[in-house]
Amino acid sequence: MGEEASAWKSSVKQFYGKRARQGSLGACCQGEPAERLSLLGYEEEEVEGLPPDLAGFSMGCGNPVGASDAEQGETVVDLGSGGGLDSFIAARRVGTTGRVIGVDFEEGMVSKARGNAERLGLRNVEFRVGDIEDVPIQSSSADLVISNCAIVLAPNKQRVFEEAFRVLRPGGRMVISDIVSEKPLPEYVRRDQELVSSCLGGAVTEQEYLRLIHRAGFEPAQVLSRKSFSFTPREEEIQWQSITVKAVKPLSL
Repeated sequence: MGEEASAWKSSVKQFYGKRARQGSLGACCQGEPAERLSLLGYEEEEVEGLPPDLAGFSMGCGNPVGASDAEQGETVVDLGSGGGLDSFIAARRVGTTGRVIGVDFEEGMVSKARGNAERLGLRNVEFRVGDIEDVPIQSSSADLVISNCAIVLAPNKQRVFEEAFRVLRPGGRMVISDIVSEKPLPEYVRRDQELVSSCLGGAVTEQEYLRLIHRAGFEPAQVLSRKSFSFTPREEEIQWQSITVKAVKPLSL
């Protein structure tokens, strides 16, 4: 791993480690938990019974589980699982005969997620410390890969998609919510570690994002939803989009 990528990951890890200790995600994610989750597309019944503070450990930009067709008995992998919100919703979907594995490289977040799983009494979900560019999961073992605003944090997004492809069984699906930019970002945005850690500075264009998915081996991805928003660093308005995407690993290669 190059020095730039190493510094990128170190900065992101410190950002989320601090928030795991504080129980807060910062200004971009303020608001009442129920309101925030509703804006992200979560239905009330999906989060019913979950501790309200779980929203404080989710920096998502959509609802990938809600957009998936997760079924009883399936194995789900959650890349960049944070405090475990999407993993827990998926665990309810797949039931006691299914299994959910959350992967996150920040030890504090994994510890929080494990504690939340214990609070909820969920036995069909586990959390592992690991880099989503090198997922600690056996090949061809998952039916569904989900991720919520985490791949944008990875310096090597191509590698993440290749790892998602590897862990999926033939015919398996990937449903992810993430941030993309309308145009290539200015260099000063890409080098701003606070913007990178806030899921903005690491964004690529939607066209590039979908190209990387296809290049990893998936069938052409389908954009299920998109929502535009803007931000103005250095008095220059920049447009981003929150998108939810579905892609399928071919049955035969």
